[in-house]
Amino acid sequence: MLKKLRSLRYQDLNWKTVVFILVIISIFIRFPFFFRDYVDRDESTFILMGQSWVNGHLPYTQLWDLKPPITFLYFAIIIKIFGKSFFAIRFFGSLLVAFTALFTYGIASKITSKKIAFWVAIFCVFFQSLFGSLQGVMSEHICTFFFVAGLFILFTKENSKWFFTAGLLLGLSVMSKLNMAYPVLSLGIFYLWEGLRNKQLWIHLKYLVFMGVGFVVTVLCTLLPYYLQGISDVWWKSIFEAPLAYSEGKFHSPWKTLPYVGTIVLLLGGIFYFKWVDWKSKGIQLLTIVVVGILFSYVQAGKVNGHYLIQLYPFILIPLGMAVSKLPAIPKKFSPIVIVLLILIPMESYLEYENIVSNKLKKGSFYNGEGIDVPRYILDHKLETENIFFTEYHIGYWMLDELPPTIAATHPSNIGREQLFPYMGNPRKTGLEELQYIMEVIQPKIVVARKGKRIFYEKLVQYNTYIDAYLAQNYELRATVDRGLIYQRLE
Repeated sequence: MLKKLRSLRYQDLNWKTVVFILVIISIFIRFPFFFRDYVDRDESTFILMGQSWVNGHLPYTQLWDLKPPITFLYFAIIIKIFGKSFFAIRFFGSLLVAFTALFTYGIASKITSKKIAFWVAIFCVFFQSLFGSLQGVMSEHICTFFFVAGLFILFTKENSKWFFTAGLLLGLSVMSKLNMAYPVLSLGIFYLWEGLRNKQLWIHLKYLVFMGVGFVVTVLCTLLPYYLQGISDVWWKSIFEAPLAYSEGKFHSPWKTLPYVGTIVLLLGGIFYFKWVDWKSKGIQLLTIVVVGILFSYVQAGKVNGHYLIQLYPFILIPLGMAVSKLPAIPKKFSPIVIVLLILIPMESYLEYENIVSNKLKKGSFYNGEGIDVPRYILDHKLETENIFFTEYHIGYWMLDELPPTIAATHPSNIGREQLFPYMGNPRKTGLEELQYIMEVIQPKIVVARKGKRIFYEKLVQYNTYIDAYLAQNYELRATVDRGLIYQRLE
């Protein structure tokens, strides 16, 4: 592969060659994680929501999570076709990453050379797959794919039907992750400004109307099944009202986003200051306005997790790649060092390859992690599965064909997000009341926790104090499976 990359004639690249290389790299980097129980707890929740949909329950009815429904639809479609397959979920996630990078290549090639565009696409795969909990399939992977595809159309087409198509894709992006509404709004403002500046306001208004119609069509399609069942209010509260309440949570603050937002602003500011990119380029302006919209969404949410940055990478890497190309060329004598560094970038993948081989030799399966091993122990020892509470490794519900004890426990941390309870139809008012209901009324026969980690967020002192005391008094530690703790209720 490296020899092929070195001998490439970039000017002769076509999209088939590019997509082939991107798919190979994406699968190579992400393949060992196809066998992991979970990489991020959010992915486990999406799987549960997707399974519930496959079982005939619309999102937010049987189970609940703080994401729009297209994210859950991705998982539901794969589960419906391939069954309970981590491999299939992660494989198609790899394709999402590769095709996101392909559209990034397409955008970049319109404003810079094919060589720069190609390497931007390669690093797009790296940054969406490495450095943290990015090897699973996150909502950011899904929404970014749709957004980049829509933006590619805006870069390459200028007629009403294509603006309508772009609107459909941008709607799918927002209905995968709601914060993408901010860059969509930024795009609308940009086209209005562009129309006024070039005295083409009516043409741009026409395009925006078609794009807006496409966007609204997508949104209304997600409403339709709820409307037909007479529960449109569930759709509205869960998708639009709940995220606003969540952003006002006591652990969220715009100040917490400053390290991320400030770094990106300084990076872009430096690139423009040194004139490494042409600010007058419409393409650069489009990318910048998208970045501004995404950054504003982070500030509004008052929180930035590492996987949130997936949304930024395609749009930041293009001007960054253009800026790096202006630096002096690396002397040929240092080429081996550069090659070694490129080889070392996917170090997380190499370690995971070692992990799956080790697990195969020790346990007879490539599939690994407590989310798989704990349910297997429970089944092998014929423990109670109908009444079970996973405070950690909650992908175990999927493995055991069981449901969380309450709708608020779909994602374990949602128990501590009491500001969301009114939007999920939860009759309890506080998180502590919810936890007491689970432990004292439902009385799960089995509780699963994680060794060396508090069950709830460190700042939720009352929650941790209560459940630690309750477990000590009413449960015994039945088994420790790697880091998984299996507690069984005393008779």
